[in-house]
Amino acid sequence: MTIRRDIADLSDKGLLKRVHGGAVTTSSLLAEPLFSVKSQMDMGLKDVIARRAVSYVSPGDVIAVGGGTTAYVFAQHLLESSQCEGITLLTNSIPVAELVQAMENKDVEVIVTGGVITRSSSLVGPIADKVVASLRINTVFLGTHSVSIPRGFLMPNSLEAATDMALMSIADRTIILTDHTKWSCTSLSLFASFDQVDTVITDDGLDKQYVDETKALVRELVLTPREKGRDAHIAESHGGR
Repeated sequence: MTIRRDIADLSDKGLLKRVHGGAVTTSSLLAEPLFSVKSQMDMGLKDVIARRAVSYVSPGDVIAVGGGTTAYVFAQHLLESSQCEGITLLTNSIPVAELVQAMENKDVEVIVTGGVITRSSSLVGPIADKVVASLRINTVFLGTHSVSIPRGFLMPNSLEAATDMALMSIADRTIILTDHTKWSCTSLSLFASFDQVDTVITDDGLDKQYVDETKALVRELVLTPREKGRDAHIAESHGGR
C-alpha cells in the first residue's frame, strides 16, 4: 500500500503519470517546475519552516535569500517581522526582489544579482556569480530540490547549483530550508555537502531513519512541528564540521 500511496501522491503533483501496472516519470532529473507551480505545493509545510527560520535573523544583518518557493515564503514572513529592521538582503530570486520592492515602508536594502532567468524565476550564471563574489554576508538561506544521504543537497539546474555555491562561499553561515518530502526526491547537480551546511530546518514529518542519518551529518537539524502549539525539536550533532 505504501508504494501505491507514493505513486498517487507523485501523480497528484504531476511528477508521475500512472500507466497499467505502474507509473512513468513525466520529467527527467533536469526538469525544473515553474515558480507558479511549485508555489502551490506543500504550502503548509513551507509556512511552518519559513516562520521558524525568521528567528535566525537579527536586525541589521546582511543576508542572502536564494531562489525557490520555500525561500520566498521565508522572505514574506521575515518582511512582516521586526527582525527585518535595517537588514541588507541579497537575492537571485526575482519574486523575492519584487516582494521587497512592494513593501516600500520597510527599512530593507535589497541587492539583486542579475543574470540568466531560470524556469523557477531565479537569476543564475556568470553575471550572478560575479556579483555575489564581490560581497560578504552573515547568513544565506537556501532551498533545495533534493536531499541525498550521504551526498548532500541537489538542484536540477547546474547553473542554479553553481550560483547557490557562490552564495554559500561568501556567507558566515548556511541554512537550508526544506520540507520532509525532499529526502525522497532525486536531482542532478550537487551544490552543498552536509559538512558545508550549518543548519537544516525542516518539518517533523521527516522519517525517523532520515532524522537519525541527517543528525549524524549536519551540525544542527531543526524539526518544526506541523501542528500549532508544539515546540520545534532541535537536534545538534557533532557529525558535521
